[in-house]
Amino acid sequence: MVLDNMTLVIALVWGRGVLVSADSRASSGLVFHEEKKIKPIYFVYDSDKELDLGIAGGAGDAILVKQGFRVIELAFKSWFENIGSKEDRNPSADEVEGIVESIESKLISRYRELRGMGIEPNVNLLLASVTQDGKPRLYVFDDRGLAEPVHDNPGYALLGKGVITGGLLLLRLLDYRPREAWEWDLGLLSAFIIDMVSEIDPTVSPFLGESYFIRYDEESKKVVLGPLKEEAYKEYKEHVRKRKHLFKLLWSITEELGEDVVEQKLKELMKGE
Repeated sequence: MVLDNMTLVIALVWGRGVLVSADSRASSGLVFHEEKKIKPIYFVYDSDKELDLGIAGGAGDAILVKQGFRVIELAFKSWFENIGSKEDRNPSADEVEGIVESIESKLISRYRELRGMGIEPNVNLLLASVTQDGKPRLYVFDDRGLAEPVHDNPGYALLGKGVITGGLLLLRLLDYRPREAWEWDLGLLSAFIIDMVSEIDPTVSPFLGESYFIRYDEESKKVVLGPLKEEAYKEYKEHVRKRKHLFKLLWSITEELGEDVVEQKLKELMKGE
């Protein structure tokens, strides 16, 4: 059975890291099931040492998404075996580029092979990573296998059907810009977008906590990777409910008082007046 990973995956550059979140629903016709859309990439060596390297995300044909995750993992493993395990460090910016080129080459070859058999690849992948000196990196691989760097512009990536049913619209509505939103809680933003899209798109499930953050830790001077904690997930769900209510309230107040009055009051509130 071929399963379509109809989903919404959101990756946002956040300070010196990248946050990747997703819903957990996949479908085959009218049948839905839960499917992991995010894969953390890390290696444990010398029994107790862990090297956190990246986060892979994918949308489309679930089989091709899993194959893509394996390609990404093997590319990092190759680098790790040649350099990482000896020097106990993360890749440099140039080395990340080399890893991405290796992934791109393998994906292009694989998708060309599938097309030769009359199978049109329906898959998009993303890779989030952080260099050894703390530079966030985010790449999107299209259905040809070609990679596009998006860490500088636009600073985010969205995959899956949920992009066109509301994901991108909400980011545009909020005028999200990574360099201007560094104080925002992007975990909450991701949860809010996924939950809102799930209300109108039955192929996207509500946010269930599938979220990973890879970042450069200033204190340890190392790259660290971890999932969203259960406590944070519960807080996000409550905040999402409240912010949804505030959006409705803002619209109602604006209808009653007018845009100019509401804008002035909001400016005064932001200034602490």
